[in-house]
Amino acid sequence: MDHLLEISGAYKSFGKKRILENISFELKTGDILGVFGRNGSGKSSLLKMIFGTLPANHIQIKFDSEIIEANEIIPRQLIGYLPQDSFLPKSTKVRGIIALFCDDEEKQNKVFYAPGVSKFDHLKIGQLSMGQLRYLETLLVGSLEHPFIMLDEPFSMLEPLYKELLKELLRNLNQTKGIIVTDHYYHDVLDITNANFLLKDGHKIEISEKMDLVNNGYISSL
Repeated sequence: MDHLLEISGAYKSFGKKRILENISFELKTGDILGVFGRNGSGKSSLLKMIFGTLPANHIQIKFDSEIIEANEIIPRQLIGYLPQDSFLPKSTKVRGIIALFCDDEEKQNKVFYAPGVSKFDHLKIGQLSMGQLRYLETLLVGSLEHPFIMLDEPFSMLEPLYKELLKELLRNLNQTKGIIVTDHYYHDVLDITNANFLLKDGHKIEISEKMDLVNNGYISSL
């Protein structure tokens, strides 16, 4: 079933510092949206505002044309969220985490038998490389039945092998979900997205090709 997420008029300031001003966009299941921006541009703040974990000065969220409050996102299981920082307990084994996170055998098997997982499923979370950890976390978030997921810097510090596994995973998830990805690794993001925008000075700038990132000062050259 297709779904539509609409974000309108997102505004956020910290004291007198304006971070986001009137940010609006929409995302359908089947879309992968890339969000670019320098550190401090408001990428993470925008995701947290949508997820309901950061109070917004203003934001309107619609799910299939129904206006909903940000604090409804989690209980109604509309959006899954991968934060920048790991959310898994380091002392627990990967096998235990999968069983804990996935509530039925079919979901567990999708994660257990995903490419690459057998190489580290016997380890504790704290023993995983950064690439293994982010890949596992994305698998877990992607296993949720939520129609939308938001991933904050999923490619950060990943080894090349896990970058490719992650891209393939997101392409597969994209068949049934709408996905928002923020990351500084713009090559990797542009490989998988069908729409992109840049956050700069609190405003949204549409990005249709790599050269737009140069022209708007996000990168110096291609």
